[in-house]
Amino acid sequence: MAEAVVTMDGWSVVHDTRTFDWASWKLTSEEERNAAIKEFKEIMKKWDAVEEEKQGSQSLYKVVGNKADFMFIFLRPTMDELEEIKREINKSKLGDYLIPDYSYVSIVEMTMHNPMNEGKDRKLSPQVEARLHPILPKWEHACFYPMARRRWEEANWFAIEKEERTRLLYDHGMTGRKYAGKVKEIITGSIGLDNWEWGVTLFAHDALQFKKIVYEMRFDEVTTKYAEFGEFIIGNYLPAEDLDSYFAL
Repeated sequence: MAEAVVTMDGWSVVHDTRTFDWASWKLTSEEERNAAIKEFKEIMKKWDAVEEEKQGSQSLYKVVGNKADFMFIFLRPTMDELEEIKREINKSKLGDYLIPDYSYVSIVEMTMHNPMNEGKDRKLSPQVEARLHPILPKWEHACFYPMARRRWEEANWFAIEKEERTRLLYDHGMTGRKYAGKVKEIITGSIGLDNWEWGVTLFAHDALQFKKIVYEMRFDEVTTKYAEFGEFIIGNYLPAEDLDSYFAL
C-alpha cells in the first residue's frame, strides 16, 4: 500500500452560499428593512471582534453569476461554532430572506509533502501557524472550488508512492509561487466531511488572476494526470459598511 502523508490541521471552515429573496424584500416596509440591516451589522461586529482576538475569521462576498447571491466564509476553532453561526444567521431578521443554497465543510490543512521541510517541527513556525489559523484577506475578489484526486486504473493518486506525490506537489507549488502578491490561497481538507476531498479558496485584487493561475496550473503534471474539479464560485467582497447601499431599493 502507498503511504499516507501526515497532515497538520487548523481551523474548521464552512463556505455558506445564500440566495436572497428580493421579491419578499420589496414587499417589506422600509422600517423593517432598516431594522434587519442594522441587526445584521451588529452581528457582523461581533464576528469582527472574534477575528480581532484571532479566534477565527470571516468574509462576505457578492456572488457573480446565478449560482447564489452571497457567499459567507467562516473559520472557527470548532465545528460547534460554525453551526452556531448558521443558527445566528437563520434567526436574524435578514436571515428570513437569506435562503440556504450550497455549503461546503472542511478544515484548514497542511501536508508534509515539501521535501525542503520534511523532518522539521514545522508547528513551531509562525508561518505555519498563520497558515493553519489564517485571517482572511479582505481583497476585492474570492474564488472557491472543491477538488479531488483521480482513482483511475491508469492514474490512481492514492496508489503511487509518497515520494512521487511529494515531487508532483512540490512542482505544483512552484507554479503557485509565481503569483505571490497577486493571489493568496487557502487549502482545506474535506475527506470525510463533504463530497469532495479538498477545497481551494483564492483571493485576488484582480479576478483575472484566478483565470491565469488555474490555467497555468492545469499544465502541471499533478493536475493533468490526477485532478478533478467541482463548480467554481466567484465573489466580490462586501464589507459591512456597504450593506445599506446594497440592500437599498
